[in-house]
Amino acid sequence: MEKEKYYITTPIYYPSGKWHIGTCYTTVVCDALARFNRLDGKDVFFLTGTDEHGQKIQRAAEAAGVTPKAYVDKLVDDLKRLWSRLDITYDKFIRTTDEDHEKAVQKIFAKLYEQGDIYKSEYEGMYCVPCESFWTKSQLVDGKCPDCGREVQTAREESYFFRLSKYQKKVEKLLEEGDFLMPASRRKEMLNNFVKPGLQDLCVSRTSFDWGVKVPFDQKHVIYVWLDALFNYVTALGYMGEDDALFKKYWPANVHMMAKEIVRFHSVIWPAFLTALDLPLPKKVFGHGWIMFDGGKMSKSKGNVVDPFILSDRYGVDTLRYYLLHIVPFGEDGEYSNEMLVRSYNSDLANTLGNLVSRTTAMIDKYFGAVPAPQGEEEEADRELKALSAGLLAKVRAELEKPNVTTAMDAVWEVLHRANKYIDETAPWLLGAKEEGKARLSNVLFNLAEAIRSSAVVLQAFLPETAAKILDKLGVKEEERTFASLASPMSYGGKVDKGAHLFNRLDVEKELQELEKIALQLAAGKEAAAEKPEAGAEKAAQTAAEIGIEDFDKVVLKVGKILDCRKVEKADKLLCSTVDLGEAQPRTIVSGIAKYYTPEEMKGKSVVVVANLKPVKLRGILSQGMLLCASDEKGGLTLLKPEGDMPAGSVIS
Repeated sequence: MEKEKYYITTPIYYPSGKWHIGTCYTTVVCDALARFNRLDGKDVFFLTGTDEHGQKIQRAAEAAGVTPKAYVDKLVDDLKRLWSRLDITYDKFIRTTDEDHEKAVQKIFAKLYEQGDIYKSEYEGMYCVPCESFWTKSQLVDGKCPDCGREVQTAREESYFFRLSKYQKKVEKLLEEGDFLMPASRRKEMLNNFVKPGLQDLCVSRTSFDWGVKVPFDQKHVIYVWLDALFNYVTALGYMGEDDALFKKYWPANVHMMAKEIVRFHSVIWPAFLTALDLPLPKKVFGHGWIMFDGGKMSKSKGNVVDPFILSDRYGVDTLRYYLLHIVPFGEDGEYSNEMLVRSYNSDLANTLGNLVSRTTAMIDKYFGAVPAPQGEEEEADRELKALSAGLLAKVRAELEKPNVTTAMDAVWEVLHRANKYIDETAPWLLGAKEEGKARLSNVLFNLAEAIRSSAVVLQAFLPETAAKILDKLGVKEEERTFASLASPMSYGGKVDKGAHLFNRLDVEKELQELEKIALQLAAGKEAAAEKPEAGAEKAAQTAAEIGIEDFDKVVLKVGKILDCRKVEKADKLLCSTVDLGEAQPRTIVSGIAKYYTPEEMKGKSVVVVANLKPVKLRGILSQGMLLCASDEKGGLTLLKPEGDMPAGSVIS
């Protein structure tokens, strides 16, 4: 049986400056939709690319002292590197400087001219270079471009025109009678502001610059950017080329996704072009909102960009993907702030998701060693969690058909929140304390594992790296990571890997200070280090994380007696202590406390030691534990010690 086709496109991006998270937004959304539909069994084609012609590019290249092609090549390489960094799974990257695209556009232009839809005349009006848009005086807002608010210039030149006015009624009917353009607010705007006042014929060539596709029969003209750019969606599939098999297979597109400022071109001009060529129209055009920064649209020209390389390298790719897919309200303008990013990381990723996975895998490992077979009787809390888990895929599918990625992510987090509540309701640590509770405990832990498995399988579309780690931690078989496998409960007996935390909590204030420092470095034109947060900051912040009794049970604390102590050579902060823990041999423990204690002061002290900490080499010395200390906000530090004269090796509980 032939798979259902699903063709999704981003806009083709204009390489005129530094890429930022506003650029990433559309592409990350499209990637999530493409991934989901692949997992859902569809034959997906995902297109992205760059729009590289036009006066703005030519001027920027001249200012930089390079050719337009050399100018865009560097920026395109950076964009491809960014898409690779963000795990974008596009099937094709089209450039409007590709030879096959340029040849196809020339054929399209000639066909429209031959059938009378393009004619030559003279243009006089107002032109916005940054937007590559012509405007009449009545369309200007306070004498400026209605799209970007910048200055326009008077332009007068011989041009070719497309008979857009000829398709007035068809475009008007298209926007009035269905959901071709989404959301509905964009439809209303296009109808009232651009279509009903009357469509004017469209200038589709220029002679005032030469960086573009030449009109095949009139070489002093270059084809104006929007006829050149819009047809990428079909030329990428081979339309008007030597092999149009992909075009026949995938066209029309299921979704053209873009930011709202270019909706006019896609919902008014693009349908007219396609109608003139007697081609099917795309099924849906979606114009989402902008990502706002300090109250204004994020923009390369305004300089208020946020570097996605810095953010993804520091916090992980899935942290940035999560923010764009869940925190930004889909379809509306959304705010970006460093504080919102860090706080959502802590609350949603480290706590709701990461802590749930850590607690569950730790309890399964402690009580059963592997995912247990459910044995106990089912209770109401079990039924609620199981119903949410079982219905998750259908709920997400329904939301993405709209499409609405924010509410789709809401559905996943609803399951995760319910699973956390389920742990509090069932208190598995109490069940595990008594033999008669083991049957019920097996049911509880299996239900938790299944809820997490269901969530992670769906999250493969949104947070692919994190989802893979979760499924690995639960020991989920490859065949049980598919959407189809969610129709049945997961297998039991899989070995879990409690391992490291998925997301370590962050110290919000320290992170905001660090991001501010990075921003200042970038503003000064300096290279900024895109490194992970300091381990110390993570450890300090982790103390605020909620844990269950089962987490605390994993830590073995003992009373230790310092037998000897010395400074570590070439390490001003480190002391090396020999500690009696009541074992056959004393242990060596390296601690960063030389600023607060001398070796002489350490000798003979009773201390509290984390006795089951994994040994680690520090300055070539194998450290076999940790001394517990208390610190204050002023930087003071003191060793914790037991009250009274407890013997070495006494267990603290």
